[in-house]
Amino acid sequence: MREHTRVLVIGGGPAGSTTAGLLARQGVQVTLLENATFPRYHIGESILPSVLPVLDLLGARAKVEQHGFVRKDGAYFEWGPENWDLNFDHLTGAGGYSYQVIRSEFDKILLDHAAELGVDVRQGTKVTDIEFDQGRPVAAGWVAAGDRSVTGKIGFDFLVDASGRGGLMATKYLKNRHYQEAFKNIAVWSYWRGVTPLDRGPAGAIAVCSVPYGWFWGIPLHNGTYSIGLVAKRTTFTSERERLGGIDAVYFDALAQCPRIAAMVEGAERTGDFKVEQDYSYTAESFTGPGYLMVGDAACFLDPLLSTGVHLATFSGLLAAAAISAIVDGELSEDEATGFFAKAYRQAYERLLVVVSFFYKSYNRQSQFFEADKLTRRERHMLNLYESFLHIVTGIEDLDDTRDGTGALDKVANRMRAQGDIDTQGGIVAGHNEAMNSMPNSPQRSVAGLYLELEPRLRIRRLGTPVVEAE
Repeated sequence: MREHTRVLVIGGGPAGSTTAGLLARQGVQVTLLENATFPRYHIGESILPSVLPVLDLLGARAKVEQHGFVRKDGAYFEWGPENWDLNFDHLTGAGGYSYQVIRSEFDKILLDHAAELGVDVRQGTKVTDIEFDQGRPVAAGWVAAGDRSVTGKIGFDFLVDASGRGGLMATKYLKNRHYQEAFKNIAVWSYWRGVTPLDRGPAGAIAVCSVPYGWFWGIPLHNGTYSIGLVAKRTTFTSERERLGGIDAVYFDALAQCPRIAAMVEGAERTGDFKVEQDYSYTAESFTGPGYLMVGDAACFLDPLLSTGVHLATFSGLLAAAAISAIVDGELSEDEATGFFAKAYRQAYERLLVVVSFFYKSYNRQSQFFEADKLTRRERHMLNLYESFLHIVTGIEDLDDTRDGTGALDKVANRMRAQGDIDTQGGIVAGHNEAMNSMPNSPQRSVAGLYLELEPRLRIRRLGTPVVEAE
């Protein structure tokens, strides 16, 4: 391994691979250290359409298209007494579809592609510590995962922490991670074979179906299995586990109260043990500092409800690559570029946080985990509202401004507020002027006079500079 690299990326998941790959395409020297040896297991199998344009920028879309993943044309919701479809073919700018992926395979495609682009990828290499110089990270100690006698140190100019939920910078050095009190949930899932496919909704859809104290996901995978998981508030899950006698008992009790998913797994075989995650909703107080950026789960994670994990990972990787490229090229100062990254990433996270809060706002109801909101009842009759909501929950709004300059979530909130459907004290209104701003990818949505340009090359532009047309 070289002793010094321009950019060190810690972690080879979608956030790290995206950042490293895009930087390599810009001609920046990048070294990526990944503790595991891919393929490795990871949850988060339902991908949003917003990921596909990032795959295009990486040049990796064809590999994903050809792999055989289940094509996902939308989602199907049974939310309390209501049910409805989200059809991705209503979207603009993203191809109208995405994929249900086996993450071990999807993540390996992205990491291998980053290596092909010129990234020095070192798997089975764990970063043990970071060395600082006056508050700026300048070097990382590492150890070979398979042989702890093999160690070393690598210096760098810029650090990208893509270390996932472990969050090396946030948890070990900055101590600035805060958990969302409203989303202290627990997820329990397993895999099933012989599942009866969902008989409604768009082709390849994820099924999201509520039960009195939580909700189930059902995701079809191309190896013939289904990922089926339960999400419940942690306190409720704990009391149910004590009442029923175990995690599996809670899962099957909830399944019995979810007719749609129960019918799908009738006669099917569970293929493995249950997996459990909890306290997974958090955000770092800051995403940047002198010489470093935090991307993907290392910075924040929201909730599995709207399948935003890979979207935020690849989106933040895109922003990080653009910011570092601008610094390396001398187009922006470090403060300008990292400030743009932090503002844009947090903006995307907070806007989705508002939407998920909107869905979960009935957590305190004893008889029902959440009730069908008026948004779901009105969507059949108000196409514009439906399409605005659709663009938000699929992440597209972070890549594609609305033409009239109004954010889609602003439209939803304003329309519903005018109709008396939300309380001005509710979570959807609180701080919405900041949380609902559109992604700054046009002069009209610039942040501190800066905006993101994807073509003809990835860069951050200043307002007033001439736009170079693609040849």
